[in-house]
Amino acid sequence: MLVDLSIIPLGGEADWTAQRAEALKLVEASGLAYQLTPSGLCIEGDWSAVMPLVQRCHEQARKASRHVVTTLRIEDKEGVKDHLTRNVLLVEEKVGEMLRKVK
Repeated sequence: MLVDLSIIPLGGEADWTAQRAEALKLVEASGLAYQLTPSGLCIEGDWSAVMPLVQRCHEQARKASRHVVTTLRIEDKEGVKDHLTRNVLLVEEKVGEMLRKVK
């Protein structure tokens, strides 16, 4: 299962970058495969490992902000492993080149 997680603290003193860093510490400690993106975090693992981690990340953000918006997108395809790289590689194969260009 692949989860695209975004946690956004709202309010005057909310520091979005600091909250992402705190969530990333929790994800790193979990041992699950993940990839940081410009606006969120992709985490790969089974439901019983990922969902409690998502909850811990949300609760961590709530410690610093009274108002937090957490969104999830879940890709759950039976028998598929390594979503983090597989999905990108399949599209790159169709295009015929690497698509990870940052300018």
